[in-house]
Amino acid sequence: MLLAVVAGAVVLLFLATALIGAPYVPTHRKEVRRAFRDLYALSEDDVLLDIGSGDGVVLDEACRAGARAVGYEINPILVWISRWRLLHHDSKAVVDTANFWTKPFPSDTTVVYTFGESRDIAKMYRKVSSEATRLERSLMFISYGFAVPSVSHVKHQRAYYLYEVPALHQ
Repeated sequence: MLLAVVAGAVVLLFLATALIGAPYVPTHRKEVRRAFRDLYALSEDDVLLDIGSGDGVVLDEACRAGARAVGYEINPILVWISRWRLLHHDSKAVVDTANFWTKPFPSDTTVVYTFGESRDIAKMYRKVSSEATRLERSLMFISYGFAVPSVSHVKHQRAYYLYEVPALHQ
């Protein structure tokens, strides 16, 4: 009985987070590694923010590429899995239980990564644009799976789209 209650709670948690953001879909490490090599080469100077960071694979690959990494994930189970996965990176990777729609980006963010959804990708781009304006500098935006409608990408590789999001003058 207890097992059924716990399983039901986990399923409800994953369903609820899918309604707020994108559903959890495991990331293919090989594809992320290729994107961080060929689409946008991360360096020690980069701080990557993964919005909807899931199980932490993207954060792990960002750290392996030399960047610091921050994850915002609304599902506490996935936050726990990410933190466990990233233990060996010491202070190079942080995962917060956070809703990125309401939480400001870290002030040193240079790259934003997302696996968005067609229903939300334009809204995500607007959030990144708003944060670029707040931070008073351009941000690089990597979208996996979906292009931003009516916005020209800098580069496209397989299912990845790279955008430079300028700070708007207020």
